[in-house]
Amino acid sequence: MEEELKCPVCGSLFREPIILPCSHNVCLPCARTIAVQTPESEQHLPPLLHRAAGGGGGGGDHADKLSLHSETDSGYGSYTPSLKSPNGVRVLPLVPAPPGAAAAAPRGAGPASSSLTCPQCHRSASLDQRGLRGFQRNRLLEAIVQRYQQGRAAAAAKCQLCDRSPPEPAAVLCEQCEVLYCGPCQLRCHPARGPFAKHRLAPPPAPPGAPGGGGKGAGGGRRLPTCAEHDLENYSMYCVSCRSPVCYRCLEEGQHGKHDVKALGAMWKQHKAQLSQALNGVSDKAKEAKEFLVQLKNLLQQIQENGLDYEACLVAQCDALVDALTRQKAKLLTKVTKEREHKLKVVWDQINHCTLKLRQSTGLMEYCLEVIKENDPSGFLQISDALIKRVQVSQEQWVKGALEPKVSAEFDLTLDSEPLLQSIHQLDFIQMKLPPVPLLQLEKCCTRNNSVTLAWRMPPLSHNPVEGYILELDDGDGGQFREVYVGKETLCTIDGLHFNSTYNARVKAFNSSGVGPYSKTVILQTSDVAWFTFDPSSAHRDIVLSNDNQTATCNSYDDRVVLGTAAFSKGIHYWELHVDRYDNHPDPAFGIARINVVKDMMLGKDDKAWAMYVDNNRSWFMHCNSHTNRTEGGVSKGATVGVLLDLNKHNLTFYINGQQQGPPAFENIEGVFMPALSLNRNVQVTLHTGLEVPQCVKQPKLPNN
Repeated sequence: MEEELKCPVCGSLFREPIILPCSHNVCLPCARTIAVQTPESEQHLPPLLHRAAGGGGGGGDHADKLSLHSETDSGYGSYTPSLKSPNGVRVLPLVPAPPGAAAAAPRGAGPASSSLTCPQCHRSASLDQRGLRGFQRNRLLEAIVQRYQQGRAAAAAKCQLCDRSPPEPAAVLCEQCEVLYCGPCQLRCHPARGPFAKHRLAPPPAPPGAPGGGGKGAGGGRRLPTCAEHDLENYSMYCVSCRSPVCYRCLEEGQHGKHDVKALGAMWKQHKAQLSQALNGVSDKAKEAKEFLVQLKNLLQQIQENGLDYEACLVAQCDALVDALTRQKAKLLTKVTKEREHKLKVVWDQINHCTLKLRQSTGLMEYCLEVIKENDPSGFLQISDALIKRVQVSQEQWVKGALEPKVSAEFDLTLDSEPLLQSIHQLDFIQMKLPPVPLLQLEKCCTRNNSVTLAWRMPPLSHNPVEGYILELDDGDGGQFREVYVGKETLCTIDGLHFNSTYNARVKAFNSSGVGPYSKTVILQTSDVAWFTFDPSSAHRDIVLSNDNQTATCNSYDDRVVLGTAAFSKGIHYWELHVDRYDNHPDPAFGIARINVVKDMMLGKDDKAWAMYVDNNRSWFMHCNSHTNRTEGGVSKGATVGVLLDLNKHNLTFYINGQQQGPPAFENIEGVFMPALSLNRNVQVTLHTGLEVPQCVKQPKLPNN
């Protein structure tokens, strides 16, 4: 609050604040310093002041312009430089008129007028003959400043050397040290001996307004404010037009006589209520801002924690890469060692073999030379043939390639590390991550009959792109999940489910990086009983529907088929049809059918329908145009026909006026069925759904075959 209590000119707490026409406040002493005298005829002004006063610039620009020019530019021999407040507001002091300016003024020039520029919004306000006294004193602000100073002085009167929290109240003030002491601290830190013996200890200063502390609040209450025009009159009314309090003399003397004037107390309460209401709005925004700051601080902590986690993850991933590279290096070194040992073994084997052959050949050659040296022809011829063959065989042992190394010194191993180096150089964080977990909006998820609607959204502050969603649903019996929707929408309705069944649903998001995790599983319960109407979209064109598609009749004398909007494949379902009109003894048919049933003939004539058709005396069951189980008892106006479809037992039963009509009509029926009806123009029927399955069933009528 302290910033609201400081003058925008001097930067200190307000002293005698006055209210400017723009609703801002300044101190009265500061207002005297920023007031500017402007003659009505400005011909004698120097060029700079002339431009500032009437050159088209804003009311607050002339002060800045004055501060930018030198004394030579201003035309004055002496110029007082502009001041600047601690808040950065430029203050233009009063500029005295140059000597002889009054004499140089043209004849007819008016007296000099004063103006004051608001240091905050830079709007100029002219002063009348009363000068600054024409501005109202902001006594309310003055009282608030006084209370603030008292509170600050009271808070400041604490011991300045206490190590307690909060400090003890001050008992004495050393005028030489200018330090406040409580009793124990004064005895410990400021004893009355030694260099402190000549110090003067005085009582601590009393806050303004306290008894003995001075100030306007000392010894009496606050004086009621008086009218600025009439010093002896108190304010009693409020002028709505001028937005200022007035006294009764202001009304009598005509200044505010024709203005809209209201009681001061009533307007005070009204404006207090308006201010309180506005403060409530600001308080709500401040509360939101505090919550937002808490969120930002939590975000700082999360960023710090996530940064540490990511650093640890990065170090672990790089260490894993280094470990993998080390293991692969060991494998490659093993391959090199095996290749080297193999080459060495081959070369050593070849050396040993060649050495053996060489030794044998050398011995044979030496023996042959000794034989050749002998001079016994008969002895020589006895062994020469065998010896020649041995030499030839020895020569043939040194075939082509025998004196060539079987392996080379080069290793046929080449390690291509360039792709790995490129991968290491390109190793970086991927810009796209898997999408986060979607949030199911439970307030928008609902069930209706045998259909469910699910809605979801991405969590806030989620920046990962999402290309679509995958919605999965189980079979309503605790089975496996299956995909029922893939797309970009965040709202999906699934029709054709089982009645009186519990389904589990979940959703996940995906993008080019992959599929994100599943959301929480939501449990959805379909309706116990079916609510449905006749379906106008699939009905024969001669069918006429009314009463919100619950009443059906026909434009044709031929039988036409209309289906219901519900489809059944599981559970027990019961509905009734009330005969509103029955003329000329027609035979409407009631039952169930596939969605592709033939609709331009009586229900049950094809293999897609199972029905009971009835006239005013008897009924028959019909399927594939086969008539069975004739039963006495018909319908008339006001009759009710009930249809019971039990897909747990896979049979179909009919009722007329609450009594079972014959045996169960059809058994061993499987698949998906829709309620069906065929009628002509002589019949009108109204459908009733959402009925409980009848518990008490009357004995059926015996059929007449």
